[in-house]
Amino acid sequence: VFPRESISSPSIRVSHVVKGRIPEAIHKPVSQLLESDKTIYYERMMFCFEIPTIYQDIDGSRLNLTIGGVRAYNEQNLYAKKSPEKFKIFIGFKNLVCCNLCVSTDGYKASLRVMDISAMLTSAVELFQSYDMERHLSLMAAYQSVGMSESQFAQFLGRCRLYQYLPSAEKKHLPELLLTDTQIGMVARSYYEDENFGKTDDRYISLWKVYNLFTGSNKSSYIDNFLDRAENASTVTTGLARALHGDAEYAWFLG
Repeated sequence: VFPRESISSPSIRVSHVVKGRIPEAIHKPVSQLLESDKTIYYERMMFCFEIPTIYQDIDGSRLNLTIGGVRAYNEQNLYAKKSPEKFKIFIGFKNLVCCNLCVSTDGYKASLRVMDISAMLTSAVELFQSYDMERHLSLMAAYQSVGMSESQFAQFLGRCRLYQYLPSAEKKHLPELLLTDTQIGMVARSYYEDENFGKTDDRYISLWKVYNLFTGSNKSSYIDNFLDRAENASTVTTGLARALHGDAEYAWFLG
């Protein structure tokens, strides 16, 4: 798909270590276990690599094209008979100023189920080819020209806090917001403290900065939730931009 581009070495992160033993040692007391009897695996793993020769600059931030994926054993029954393996894959951009990951809807496949590597490769290539890179970059660049005053931003954050506790009957009529209450608190703190994406001297904040506060707070997510929230951050920011121009879908979040 990218035959003439430079590709970085992958970065790999794992979490939730699970220690076990080989089947032959299943009945051994713990005190008698040999190192060769022990096994170790991780419930969650994420990898990503950059293609630094494909990049764009937005408001002084360099964005490199980035590809990656997630494998989470906690989402799969490891003891069932052979069934399709589940993965999450994405293509998007990484902001080198803060290492925030920018993922759009058309660059993310939240549930890729395959039986073998060839099927996974085919599905990945289809995603990469269908991803509209220029549209994604244009959308993010447009966030610079829309913004909120401090009172609007405070109203928005308050609504985000309320959203977490809405009755299900009310929440189902609103767009989805995946950031947690704690992460919304991190966004509020960063509005005042973040040197790159915080408020200006007149307490105005562009949606480009709001978006990066979202993706920055998302770095506290578990690996298996990270990509869903990254994609949702893009959707919410785009919805906010429309709401500030009078669209009704996300108007509730602005009060």
